[in-house]
Order: sequence, then structure tokens, then C-alpha cells
Amino acid sequence: MISIRIEKTTDVTAREALLDEAYGPSRFRKPSEKIRRGRQPAEGLALVAVDGDRIVGTARLWHVACGDRPALLLGPVAVACDRQREGIGAALIAQAVDAARAGGHRAIMLVGDAHYYGRFGFSAEKSGNLAMPGPFERHRLLGLELVPGALDGAAGVIVATGRPVTKTRRKAA
Repeated sequence: MISIRIEKTTDVTAREALLDEAYGPSRFRKPSEKIRRGRQPAEGLALVAVDGDRIVGTARLWHVACGDRPALLLGPVAVACDRQREGIGAALIAQAVDAARAGGHRAIMLVGDAHYYGRFGFSAEKSGNLAMPGPFERHRLLGLELVPGALDGAAGVIVATGRPVTKTRRKAA
């Protein structure tokens, strides 16, 4: 039985292995990754799908700015290859959107397939004046307003605004 919960620090190794399986090394060259690099996901908005002790899916949201508009960036979303087509990805996305809405966030952006993400309300309707850092396919830049009008007039390059990752220093012995 699948359950979805907030990611724990002990999930990192399994989550990274799942992302490697799903996307391979090219995932580190994607424009979305450039935004996420060196940042922490939004508090309470990093989710994993688990089956027993196994992580079978992941979805994370990150704080960004779309010009002067605050938003979240969804991704990466991944499901274990042997568990695809079971609705795990859809459940992760739906729960992430619901959690973002409940947390008072105004909008969510992503780069993805409009046919798939359209069922959750994402569209390219208000993303035409936005850009990603580096090359991207404009028709795949999608937004979802959690508050009507949240992306009205949004323009510019999407940039990270979330908390930087802090490195823990080891104490000298």
C-alpha cells in the first residue's frame, strides 16, 4: 500500500537513486535544476511516496520569483520505473498542490508536458513572458494560479528565492 508523507533527511539516498533511475545524469543540466541547485525545498513541501520501507516516488516544491511574483517551482517529480502507471505521480502532484494551497502559496510553475499537467490545472496561459535560466522549451513552461491573478503580469527570468543549503562544518578533534 502506498502512502505519501513529508520527506525525511534519511530519505536522501533513496530519493537521489530514484531520480538517477528516472532521469539519469542529464537531470543536472536542466534549467529547473539550475534554479534548485544550492537551495532547500520549501518547508513541508518535499514529498515522498512509500511502499513499506521503499521510496517509490518523489515530488518537491521550491520557492521562486517570477519577476516580482512569488511562486513555487514543482519538480522533479519521479516514480520508480517498476511502479509507473499506478497513479503515484498524480497522487504526489495532487497532494503537493493541495499542500501549497493550504500553506497560502499563490502560484506554482513547472516545466513539463501540458497534456499531463493540464489535468491539475497547469497551463502556459500566463507563462509567455517568463523564462528559465538557460535553454528551455517555452511551450513546456506551465503555471497554476492557486490565487486568481497571482501570475498576472509576471515577466522575467524565474529565479530561486528559497533558503540556501547550509553546509555543516565538522568540529576539529
